[in-house]
Amino acid sequence: MTVERIVRIVAGTFILLSLGLGVEGSPIFHHQNWLWFTAFVGFNLLQSGFTQFCPLDLILKKAGVPSSSAAKT
Repeated sequence: MTVERIVRIVAGTFILLSLGLGVEGSPIFHHQNWLWFTAFVGFNLLQSGFTQFCPLDLILKKAGVPSSSAAKT
């Protein structure tokens, strides 16, 4: 598995979980303030698209997870 796939999986999981915790109709609803976490993850995805800076990306690369460019070679 590559860094890019892990980042997408983690971001998607965080968004779905925080929506489940923040939307009142959800069976796992806890509090509406969880929607701020959804906004944070969305903002981080947006800014990383422009700046190509992602903290999880750096952590995974330092842990030795290959990036997609390294996997193709």
